[in-house]
Amino acid sequence: MREDMIQITKEMVRIPSINTTEGERHIGEYIENFLRDIPYFKKHPEQVIVQELKNDKLHRRNVLAILLGEKELNGKTLLFHGHTDTVGLEGYGALEPYACDPDELQKRLLDVELPKEVKEDLLSGDYMFGRGACDMKDGDAVFLGILRDACEHPEELSGNIVVSFNPVEENLHTGIIEATDVLLELKEKYNLTYIMGINNDYICPLFPGDQIKTIYTGMVGKLLPCFYIQGKETHVGQCYEGVDASFLAAELVHKIHLCHEYTDEYDGENSYPPSVLKMKDLKPWYNVQTAKEAFVYFNYFVHNQTVDVITKKLVAAAEEVFADVLKKTREETKWFAEANHDSTRCPEYTSRVFTYEELLKEAGKKETISEEKIKQLITDELECGCDKREAPMAVIRYLLQTVGITSPCIVLYYAPPYCPHNTIQGAQEKLRGELMQITSEISAEYGEEYRFMRFYPSLSDSSYLSMDETEQSLQSLTQNFPGFELLFPLPLENIRKLSIPAVNFGGFGKDAHKWTERVNLPYTFGVLPKLIEKTIDYYLR
Repeated sequence: MREDMIQITKEMVRIPSINTTEGERHIGEYIENFLRDIPYFKKHPEQVIVQELKNDKLHRRNVLAILLGEKELNGKTLLFHGHTDTVGLEGYGALEPYACDPDELQKRLLDVELPKEVKEDLLSGDYMFGRGACDMKDGDAVFLGILRDACEHPEELSGNIVVSFNPVEENLHTGIIEATDVLLELKEKYNLTYIMGINNDYICPLFPGDQIKTIYTGMVGKLLPCFYIQGKETHVGQCYEGVDASFLAAELVHKIHLCHEYTDEYDGENSYPPSVLKMKDLKPWYNVQTAKEAFVYFNYFVHNQTVDVITKKLVAAAEEVFADVLKKTREETKWFAEANHDSTRCPEYTSRVFTYEELLKEAGKKETISEEKIKQLITDELECGCDKREAPMAVIRYLLQTVGITSPCIVLYYAPPYCPHNTIQGAQEKLRGELMQITSEISAEYGEEYRFMRFYPSLSDSSYLSMDETEQSLQSLTQNFPGFELLFPLPLENIRKLSIPAVNFGGFGKDAHKWTERVNLPYTFGVLPKLIEKTIDYYLR
């Protein structure tokens, strides 16, 4: 095993680079210092590029570097990239003070009641525990060690290596999105041809007992469909006279959450189904009035479906839910009236579901709705501390008021983050075959077994290196995404120009984002470096 890479991992884990904290800046400073300490970059300091994120109060930065091969000057380039932030420490409980100290955490875990598999892994000595050890400071450490090795003999390279280390992956992917500017500048300055972008984000068993390592030749996409729900409030003493927005929200979750009807299949691979990420009513305080407004949004994975098709499916789901809620309300009102021998009735409503695009067009018939007006409404919300997912509701309320809709309705819109989907296909299939050849050599030498899949199933910065989205699909997204340029200014032109095939190798570990997060040492620091070295040999030597 590469002990230097293990040590680098421990040093980075000891820097708590939790997303949206100053630790994200500190980990960038560590990586910059590491790179500048390499003799090659002391000789070529301009080839280490530090890009501070725009308008970032934490002064987080992307850290990139380029090693120019000297054996034969050409544009062939491998990009190695990884994220430097982690999720929080909340799950560690009493162990939180040791969550970022792998050695001390290892000792403390010996006295903790653990699940059988976790205990076995701990006692085996084959795993390093700690926040970020698996996701993904191990992968960053491997890249740093590999780059330092390659810098010792640039004369052996017939091509180039670019590394990019980026913060803010765990929520909005701001780091890699802004880094596309630098990647494009390097491409144009040195006339680079990016062969592929290799991410080292974690890989894990796909099911209990799985020891096969997975190479992903593409990235799952992600949409965040949001449903704003306007009901009809009423006193609980006249509960049949209204339409409870919370009831509609709950039924939407029941309809969509974990439902296979909303998965996406491509080349035999099925995406994970949607998962609800937030559901709430919008009552600001307690009273005995039913909820007039509610809000719910989902994580929606995409392999190949277009946004317009997905939008139609989600609208149909909302329409079905709305009709069922109204039907149930009528049935329950009828039962109550018969049971009490009175003439209790509920109002007659029809199900009304709009996309944001449709509502905007309806409002436009009443008055001119400028993009500046929309941006101002969202900006006002953001300045009051409103979440980016919820800020567009101010626009929707305004549009509903403009149209004069006061009856119950549901409005579907999209919010950040949006992750493009991509996979190696068509003319790029040759690349996939070459990677299969490289891994077969590793299998023969080290006994590892590999499988190839087209979509990395966890959200990844690699989504922003290339995109398979059609123009029609993108148009459907942006037209239903209030304040797209303000809330999620995606450099679509950069992504199109880069169009870098995205691959994930990854350190092997378990329980990412859990307090039992751990990385397997023999594979990650023994076999993975050999896999990357063979890849460099194949393309650049």
